[in-house]
Amino acid sequence: MRTKYKNPKELGTCLKDLVDNYLEDLLSEEILKERVMKIIEVNGERAYKDGKIVSKIYPYLGDERAEIINKIIENKELN
Repeated sequence: MRTKYKNPKELGTCLKDLVDNYLEDLLSEEILKERVMKIIEVNGERAYKDGKIVSKIYPYLGDERAEIINKIIENKELN
């Protein structure tokens, strides 16, 4: 799995696809958390800054997916 992205579109699309796979029960919650945290860690402020998702990738995610990613980063339960 690729973790470093140079442009916001690729980063946003990757996060979107991960959350979509989780919502379709193709990915477990643990694997989703692990992959999202790794992507956020590697991409740093290009992905998550000042406690929220960067505005450049938000349009690719939408409200529901962004909320799930925020919960993962804040270490909350998804259900």
